Parts: sequence; structure tokens; C-alpha cells
Amino acid sequence: MANERLRAAISAKGETIQSVAEHVGVDPKSVERWITTNRTPHRGHRWKAASFLGVDEVYVWPSVEKQAEKASASELITYYPHRGAVPAPLWSSLIEKATDQVDILVYAGLFLFDSHPDLPDQLAEKAKAGAQVRILLGDPDSEAVRQRGEEEGIGDDLAARARITRRYLQPAMSTPGVEIRLHDTILYNSIYRFDDDVLVNPHVLGAPAGQNPVMHFKYLPGARTFRHYMRSFDYAWDQGRKA
Repeated sequence: MANERLRAAISAKGETIQSVAEHVGVDPKSVERWITTNRTPHRGHRWKAASFLGVDEVYVWPSVEKQAEKASASELITYYPHRGAVPAPLWSSLIEKATDQVDILVYAGLFLFDSHPDLPDQLAEKAKAGAQVRILLGDPDSEAVRQRGEEEGIGDDLAARARITRRYLQPAMSTPGVEIRLHDTILYNSIYRFDDDVLVNPHVLGAPAGQNPVMHFKYLPGARTFRHYMRSFDYAWDQGRKA
């Protein structure tokens, strides 16, 4: 039985068997067999092909769903009951070791800049070395930030914190590779991504972010959780405006 989903995905993307093979790093005959005989490729090849075509690998190869579930569960490194339980050396280590990508989605995130006063300079240096740095701060004049401040019982203080964080970031804002945007989305999770590691801080109604749990995930090819949160970041990024 042929894999018509894969065939359709290649066609919809405007690609060919040859272009998929070149991107994945396999012989075109292998890709052809994936289609005509419905052969399931190795996980690394599946992930590269699915990512290249912009589809979920489980949709193209339904038989690997349980493998994807196991891999996704393995992405969870540690669960912390509140943000203060995250070891300070972990934040420092993740910041220092990041070389390719730093993504931060918060309303204010002031704690991170207060505890790492050199962070703006570090981000600028990483960008100069080729890293991409994307930071999303809450728009202090937005209804979303005002409402969250009320829900957390701190009123206008949240907007003030967002303004302070933006001021801290001023030294890095003119550096190519560092981009800072403001957003007015409802923030369900604060996201701190450093290369293949991401710390996710879910928000519980009525509780300040610091009192809520933090989950540490590490990217694994073929798994879903890391990519799921980063798709959320990208959605918010697309909604943001330049600071």
C-alpha cells in the first residue's frame, strides 16, 4: 500500500523526490520506497523529511505514534514545583552555553535580568558570534498586561516591571541578531529557550509567575513537546511588534 500522505505532502510543498532526498541525505530510491511500499524510515530521516515538508511525522507515518509519545516523554528533564526551585547555576549554565538560539517569551521576566545583570551584554556578544536572539516582552500599555497584573494582585507593578526589563535590554537592542518585540497576547506560559533546552513556566490564574511550576525540556528528534512550545513562541512572535 502506497503512502499517499507522503506523496501529497511532497506535492503540496512543491518539492520532488529528488529534493527531499537531498535534504534528508538519502538516495532518491529510498524516498521512492517510502512512498510506493510505505516503508517507514529511521527516526532521524523521518524528522528531517517531516520538518522539510512542514508536516507532523505521525500524520505521514501513523505507525510511529507510540515511538513519538515515548520520545516526547523523554524530553522532560526535570519538574520544579515553583520557579524559585530552579537552581541558579542552571540558569547561568544554559545562558552561557547557548550558541545558536535564545528565545524568551515573558510579560516582564525581570527576575532573570536582576539575577544576571550582565545578560544584555551576553546576549549581544552571542548575537555578534552568530546566534539569533528573540525576546518578547509584554506591552506595558496593553489590556493583557493590565489584566494579568490585577489577577496576580500587583496591579500596575507588572507593567512597570516590563518597562524596567526593556530598559535593561537597551544596550543590546542595537546589536544585529538581537530582536526585541512587544506582545499583547494572553500569556499561558513563559518560555525560556537556550539552544536545545527550554524552561517552561506555566501560569496559574491568580498566582504570580514565580509561584508556578517550571518544566525543563530538552529537544529530541522526532519528539513533540519541545517543538510544541516553540510553535507557541513563534505564534506570539508573529503577533508582536518591534520594541
